[in-house]
Amino acid sequence: MTTWAVDLANVGPVYPWIGFELIMVLVAVALWILWHVIQIRHENAELERDIRLYGDRESIRKVLDEHPV
Repeated sequence: MTTWAVDLANVGPVYPWIGFELIMVLVAVALWILWHVIQIRHENAELERDIRLYGDRESIRKVLDEHPV
């Protein structure tokens, strides 16, 4: 194609991977959900580590309330 001065209805697809839009959206949503699962597991492990080091959740909350970031 050398010019855009044509009827694009007659040109056909003008971008790659025509027909894979739904698959790409499903993969993106699956990766997004997977990222959240991994993040929640990581944060829970970090919280459990902090509980082992500093006491129970209430002690951690009290320390954080006394020393805001």
